[in-house]
Amino acid sequence: MIYSIIDVGSNTIRLNIYSYKNKLVTSLLHKKTMAGLAGYVVDGYLSPKGIERACTIISNYKSIVENFQIQNVFVFATASLRNIVNTDEVVWNIKERTGFPVDVIAGEEEAKLGFIGASHALTVKDGILVDIGGGSTEITTYEDAKIIKAVSLPIGSLSLYSKYVSKLFPKDSEKEAMKQAVLLELTKLGETTLKEYKILCGVGGSIRATKKLQNNLIFDNETNEFEVATISQLLNLLQKVDKKTLRKVLQVVPDRVHTIIPGMIILQTIATYYGCETIHVSNYGVREGYLYTRVLKEGTDYGKNEEKI
Repeated sequence: MIYSIIDVGSNTIRLNIYSYKNKLVTSLLHKKTMAGLAGYVVDGYLSPKGIERACTIISNYKSIVENFQIQNVFVFATASLRNIVNTDEVVWNIKERTGFPVDVIAGEEEAKLGFIGASHALTVKDGILVDIGGGSTEITTYEDAKIIKAVSLPIGSLSLYSKYVSKLFPKDSEKEAMKQAVLLELTKLGETTLKEYKILCGVGGSIRATKKLQNNLIFDNETNEFEVATISQLLNLLQKVDKKTLRKVLQVVPDRVHTIIPGMIILQTIATYYGCETIHVSNYGVREGYLYTRVLKEGTDYGKNEEKI
């Protein structure tokens, strides 16, 4: 059976096509389009241009899945539509334009789905998982491979950039303002006693982009793990970016030039807050979690399978 998942995020809209056979999931196609929907939010409303942008991209994806004659198509949205005033209007417009109903998932549910999606790659039974998106950041703590707490912070790489950064790269004062914004949201969680987690499992485009940058700018190798201290090195490199460094950034993460520093600040602040030392980057997350729990109804078995995703 072939399934298609469309993930409507604040920064990107992604299309994933999977094959599911004998309880084995295989990724067949992955496509992403930079939508920047968070940048179209005015006074809490997604603007008509933003709605048009979302509908156009999803319509393009519809053409792709129709070419493959895929009938099992599922569309969900995260903070992109969850954190706006006119959610119902946008969902209605997408349904009218594309024929696809949109499942707008809650923040806590997004955190849980991200954990389920990444769980098969986790080698540590106790830890913390962080998923940094364009409009929100999900944090899940787990013990004995089971979720203890799942929360969503209303901040993401694109929303921080839109609110605090005046040019392409933030000034020192703007970086400090973003850091304080993240710390404020963390303190709102009301955790009086913090447990330290040496290893942080990272999910999402911002964390994967950070990994790519450290692989290309610092160590010149391929690895899915890096030290939290590396983030400071990357931020220093981008402090007074020269043409050579900028050229490298444009080669490695061209679609995240403006959001990479806000994303790294979120990651560094959370990692420091919880005493993390090492970051393990997972290539799987909320889309795979959605596939298993909402589509295949097998979320509880996800960590037991040997997927080829």
